[in-house]
Amino acid sequence: MSIVVDIVLFTLLGATGFALLKVRNLFAVVMLAGIYSLLSAGLFTAMDAVDVAFTEAAVGAGISTVLFLGALALAGHHENRPGHTPLLPLVVVVVTGGALVYGTMDMPGFGHPENPVHHHVADHYLEESYDEIGIPNVVTSVLASYRGYDTMGETTVVFAAAVGVLLLLSGARRSGSRASPQGKGGGR
Repeated sequence: MSIVVDIVLFTLLGATGFALLKVRNLFAVVMLAGIYSLLSAGLFTAMDAVDVAFTEAAVGAGISTVLFLGALALAGHHENRPGHTPLLPLVVVVVTGGALVYGTMDMPGFGHPENPVHHHVADHYLEESYDEIGIPNVVTSVLASYRGYDTMGETTVVFAAAVGVLLLLSGARRSGSRASPQGKGGGR
């Protein structure tokens, strides 16, 4: 049954990704991107990565969708068609994708019990984290203590992005309020 859920989620992800390429209405693009993030969260849940699924649902489907909708309120709903064929971006994406696929060729199989990740620090975290830190949840102990600096850095990046978006939105709102009233019949 698990394989059926994975196949359905991957099929829906592919269909949503293809639809994202074809749609020109930016509101539809934002909605499809939110759906893509929600499907990704479902796939992460099916792979037992609930913490990643929660983050994807909150940030990808939640906050990002709201921020994109706010940007659409300022920018409009339709994408301008490019005046040229976007061949160079396609080449860059194909070359980058090929390099990424080539880089994964020598990785061990997914979930294989002899993978280094299963024998390096995971055993230590599972067996010793409660004695060393006193937190019963292993994921929380890893994120809050063992990887504390990394988590603090991620939080700082998200905070800086939120402040930047708020500054951009407040600047756009101020410049919109400074518009001259001459366009409303009050001109000379």
